[in-house]
Amino acid sequence: MNRTPIIQRFCVALLGCVLLSTASLGQNAKPAAYAIKGGKVFTLAGAPIENGTVVIRDGKIAAVGANIEIPAGAQVIDATGLEVYPGMFDAATQIGLGEISQVSATLDVTELGNYNPELVAATAVNPASAYIPVTRASGITEVIAAPGTAGFDAQGGGLITGQASAFNLAGWTMEDMQLNRSVAMVINWPSIQTRTFDFATFSIKEKAYSDAKKEYDKSVNELSDWLNRARHYAQAKEKGSPALYERDLKLESLVPVVQGKLPVLVIADDERDIRNAVEFCTKQNLKMILGSGAEAWKVKDLLKEKKIPIILGPTERIPDKEDTPYDKPMTQPSELFAAGIPFAFSSFGTSFSRRLPQYAGASVAYGLPHDEALKAVMLNAAQIFGLGDQLGTLEAGKLGNVIVTNGDPLEIQTQVKYLFIKGQLTSLANRHSDFYEQYRKRPKPTQ
Repeated sequence: MNRTPIIQRFCVALLGCVLLSTASLGQNAKPAAYAIKGGKVFTLAGAPIENGTVVIRDGKIAAVGANIEIPAGAQVIDATGLEVYPGMFDAATQIGLGEISQVSATLDVTELGNYNPELVAATAVNPASAYIPVTRASGITEVIAAPGTAGFDAQGGGLITGQASAFNLAGWTMEDMQLNRSVAMVINWPSIQTRTFDFATFSIKEKAYSDAKKEYDKSVNELSDWLNRARHYAQAKEKGSPALYERDLKLESLVPVVQGKLPVLVIADDERDIRNAVEFCTKQNLKMILGSGAEAWKVKDLLKEKKIPIILGPTERIPDKEDTPYDKPMTQPSELFAAGIPFAFSSFGTSFSRRLPQYAGASVAYGLPHDEALKAVMLNAAQIFGLGDQLGTLEAGKLGNVIVTNGDPLEIQTQVKYLFIKGQLTSLANRHSDFYEQYRKRPKPTQ
């Protein structure tokens, strides 16, 4: 039997498949450059540019200005009548760490034990989380996932909960998305609590102040002990002899903290807790960032003196204390700005990270200058966490994280029309928009 024709037909078919695949790849190839032309460009590094152009090439911003030459072959985005901004930055979330609050198998927010400094959020982030496309559709292009904070269904965990990671909201893997694997060590500052809720009996349990104080002192002493051990560990390791130390991942992870190379994001709300945390970090010579800080307005002078920035929690929340003015979460940002304290807005959650622009917008209605509110959701977080050379403004050389809107991004009715992450035009489709289209097209009921 002559097999030559069969082999020839097989080779021709195989070659056709290869050529078809190559052509398909060519059609789906992403442009190397984009030009966003004709919009009002808010660089956050200077005055807005009317009828400006932003050129993005090879993942980064190549040029910004009013009369910019558009590279040959660039895909042009007509932004006439639209506004162009840096992408927004949610500085404390649990995106990628938790999916369904009532299904424990989908949660990787906390870990067993009070001290887990070796844990890194990036190792647990799920790049396929449904929250990611929902969040970026609101103009948020990058976030920080902070493990163990009490944002996801009010479930905090431990004292040293691990290392927060910064990443872009687009990519197949964490390696694609990652901006900085470790931007801060997260510490849930202990509080003196005389009343606790018992989930077993669904009742309030009272505790003597002396007992609560003993528990608090024990926690603080343990924190001090961990940091002192990390210093001794670093000293032994510098000697270079394995006989002087046994490798300890927990202590090894704390070495950059005690050396001042890695900041600590200390989660605290009450005035007393904030003061205690600042005193502790000053004594331990730690680089402190205050997280949440519901009563930071009460200690403005101290925070300014110690040059401690704040990652604020949601403004649209009810104060925890009965005697706190109802609008204090919304007026606090303007007070901190007037005091000269750097701060950034954040959601400290997952599902409501998409509301980050409205958290900043509400503060504008209560006295915060609009330009400062924009910086507090676009630039300040990048500066606070050491990413200011990559993000936060529209300047040549920075990462191409850009949003194009049909109005003020802090207004709830504003829509994001185009979104770029790492210099690539990124889809705005998400679970919410899919459901909208699905039910919009449903057949009308028959009579």
